[in-house]
Amino acid sequence: MASGVAAVWVPVSDMQRAVAFYRDALGLTVASESDDWSEIDANGLRIGLNGRESASPSDGGGAVVSFQPDGAIEDEVADLRSRGVEFEGEVSEHPWGKIIPFKDSEGNDLQLYSPPQG
Repeated sequence: MASGVAAVWVPVSDMQRAVAFYRDALGLTVASESDDWSEIDANGLRIGLNGRESASPSDGGGAVVSFQPDGAIEDEVADLRSRGVEFEGEVSEHPWGKIIPFKDSEGNDLQLYSPPQG
C-alpha cells in the first residue's frame, strides 16, 4: 500500500537552465543543486530535476506537475508571463476548477490549477 508520494522528478537537459526556471520564473526554493540531480522545494513537495543526456520533451503524454497559485490564477498567469513563462492558450474553467498548461525550460508539462471557488 502506498503511504504517500516519495518523489516527483522530471528529466532535464540543461541543469543550470532548469534550476533558473524553477527558481527565477516560478519563484520556488532550490533545496539542493548538482550537475546530475537538483531538488526544488514546492511548498513541501520536492521536485527532482534529473540531469540525464537523453532528456527530451515528449508529445506522448505522461506526468504533469500542477501548481496551485497563491492568489487568483489570472493574476499568477500575468506575473509568470512577466517572468518569461509562455502559456499554451488561456485559462480554461471547468466544474472541478481552472487550469492553464505551460512547459518548463526543458519541455516538461506543467500547469496552474485553481480549485472551484465555493
